[in-house]
Amino acid sequence: MMNIDMNNLPINQNSKRKTLRGFTLIELLVSISIIAILTALLTANFIGARQRGRDGQRKSNMYQLQSALELYRADNGDYPATASLSTCGNGISVNGTVYMQKVPCDPVTGDPYIYTAAADGSTYTLFGCLENSNDSEKDTDQADAGVCTSPNVPFKLTSP
Repeated sequence: MMNIDMNNLPINQNSKRKTLRGFTLIELLVSISIIAILTALLTANFIGARQRGRDGQRKSNMYQLQSALELYRADNGDYPATASLSTCGNGISVNGTVYMQKVPCDPVTGDPYIYTAAADGSTYTLFGCLENSNDSEKDTDQADAGVCTSPNVPFKLTSP
């Protein structure tokens, strides 16, 4: 049996030596570029998902507040005064009846939602500011555009 030194063979005769080569610089650059592009696209998508999640929380808070306001009106004949909902964390209650334990605040800023009631208590408007300007439920009334600072867009609920 003959021993052959693999290091002394020319490359074309040594197939094992050919397969041990690494990646070329071009292959590495292409791979890194693809990974970078995918990372950029996914990061942008995740940021949008977080905004939509916070907007969903805002809408949920406002719908819960709307439900409490409707219960209040059913018992008292009118909606509460504007000043009664100007502070986050306070509850809505009258004569021992609790309509909402704690008025919710904006999940990012901690500011209260903007509530205004008519002087006679017959109607109300409730505003919140959404981060996603492409939201299908955003308020498109130009008169309400000044409620939120850019890039946020208003979301409006009114008495039914």
